[in-house]
Amino acid sequence: MEIKIAQFVVSNTDVTKCPAPTLPEYAFIGRSNVGKSSLINMICERKNMAKTSGKPGKTQLINHFIINDNWYLVDLPGYGYASVSKDKKENWVAFIQEYILKRENLMCLMVLVDSRLEPQKIDLEFMDWLGENGISFVIVFTKTDKLSKTKTANNIKHYEEEMGKSWDELPQRFYTSAEKGIGKVELLNFIEDANKLFKKP
Repeated sequence: MEIKIAQFVVSNTDVTKCPAPTLPEYAFIGRSNVGKSSLINMICERKNMAKTSGKPGKTQLINHFIINDNWYLVDLPGYGYASVSKDKKENWVAFIQEYILKRENLMCLMVLVDSRLEPQKIDLEFMDWLGENGISFVIVFTKTDKLSKTKTANNIKHYEEEMGKSWDELPQRFYTSAEKGIGKVELLNFIEDANKLFKKP
């Protein structure tokens, strides 16, 4: 798939105010500072489509972008650390969960995981929650260019082993680098194939 058009549509915290669910939708989410905005910009070949920041918690809204006029890419707030109040964090959790559970046209959730780190409890618990609620998702390992190939492979293997303790079958995995452009073709091919399965709610 080639991305020819990528346009911002709307930002909000209310799932009922999201665009009409008439097109397939793919949402990107991950622990704060996982490299989500950089990955989105790389996939769409746009420098500042998703706002990047060295400070965790930059994304605080559900951000919809329409791609090629036939599917939506959604940039969701990160979970985990962010320098905001406890009340605001709880509000984020509420509207993110509502979006994930109620969005009718959500084809797949892209769960971003930092390949530089050992398995993080917050990632594992979030993916378990998705599984318990029957939400379709894939794992997108980010920043695979930052460590040696051996160390990166070991970290990913450790994640797979940890998930294997509670999952009979692991979700599909992708390996990416925003700086090197790694994983772009594979992710877009996955979305293109999934789009063919979409049926309007």
